[in-house]
Amino acid sequence: MTKTEQIASLYSQFVIPTYASPSRALVKGKGTRVWDAEGHVYLDFIAGIAVSNVGHCHPKVVAAIRDQAGTLMHVSNLFYTELQGRLAEKLSALSLKGKCFFCNSGAEANEALIKLARLHGHARKRTEIISMTGSFHGRTLAALAATGQSKHQAGFEPMPKGFVHAPYNDLEAVRALVTDKTAAILVEAVQGEGGVIPADPAFLQGIRALCTERDILMLCDEVQCGLGRTGHWFGYQAAGIEPDAFSLAKALGSGLPIGAIVTSPRVADVFQPGKHGSTFGGNPVCVAASLAMLAVIEEENLVARASVAGARFQAGLQALVGNYEHVKAVRGAGLMLGLVLDQPAKPLVETLCGMGLISLATAESVVRFLPPLTVKDTEIDEALEIIEDAVAEWHGVARPQDEEG
Repeated sequence: MTKTEQIASLYSQFVIPTYASPSRALVKGKGTRVWDAEGHVYLDFIAGIAVSNVGHCHPKVVAAIRDQAGTLMHVSNLFYTELQGRLAEKLSALSLKGKCFFCNSGAEANEALIKLARLHGHARKRTEIISMTGSFHGRTLAALAATGQSKHQAGFEPMPKGFVHAPYNDLEAVRALVTDKTAAILVEAVQGEGGVIPADPAFLQGIRALCTERDILMLCDEVQCGLGRTGHWFGYQAAGIEPDAFSLAKALGSGLPIGAIVTSPRVADVFQPGKHGSTFGGNPVCVAASLAMLAVIEEENLVARASVAGARFQAGLQALVGNYEHVKAVRGAGLMLGLVLDQPAKPLVETLCGMGLISLATAESVVRFLPPLTVKDTEIDEALEIIEDAVAEWHGVARPQDEEG
């Protein structure tokens, strides 16, 4: 029995099967590469699903975690800890100049946004939240109700009330759903699970204007597209607007579990003692990892790097569209890109993995790529070679350059 088979056997016996059975067990990561239990090496172009933005095991993040783990690991939010205050200060300075609440995941962060909106609108009996079809906001019940994909809700009905869905990038459809009960509009700047679909800048600008006009909150889910991934610190910044609050997670802990909401001054004090909380939220070790990660992004100029590297990667992917009939489009922003097919994406994703490149199927027919922001040009070129080899094999044809040679 191989090491992978031994690990798979443990999962089969003792881990609840909420995920499709993987074919590989990963045991090590460094930079843009990971190793499996049999010693095979892969380019990781999903980065833990947009988590390892500064790469696997960045030395400065590892050092920060080690130092903090040997100093203070946990005390709960019954006490101040300096690092949590410093992280809130940093996130506020990078965005809305308000305040932060810390939790443990993206779903929890979106739950906090939902509670914030409900509490803010309570006195005026505003309880309803408009979110978008194709959206994904988490697996907890309220976040799932906000999610605009019925496939994720199946079997968990009845969903919590108070959520309605408008077509993404359709401002007039959103406007038509606003009533006296509307507390907030929740939107992703790029829909990741929905198929790597960016919001039109005019759509986000229109939502901002509509929320201001109707005195309701604009909320952004930045769990996947935030923290440099799209070539901006936060995805909404591409439209030149500011929401009233937004959620973060994934890359925030560089691999450790931490989520947050960041507010504008307008709603910074809506939550008061007793209205919300989290035992582990803002844990000192996770916060130390977050601060180190933010420092690395600044020191290595990775926000700008995401734009440059993303343009290179996108151009290489775009070249496939004209050469292979089942490759229909490339979309996304920065280093959050999707290769759109007219066939199910999973077989191609499996082929890519067998060739040494980890990617992810989403929205049935889209191959999603989320490489670390630290990805080198040579690694992008290597990935593009693998992708074209896999696409050519999938089509049962020779690559164009192979024919020429």
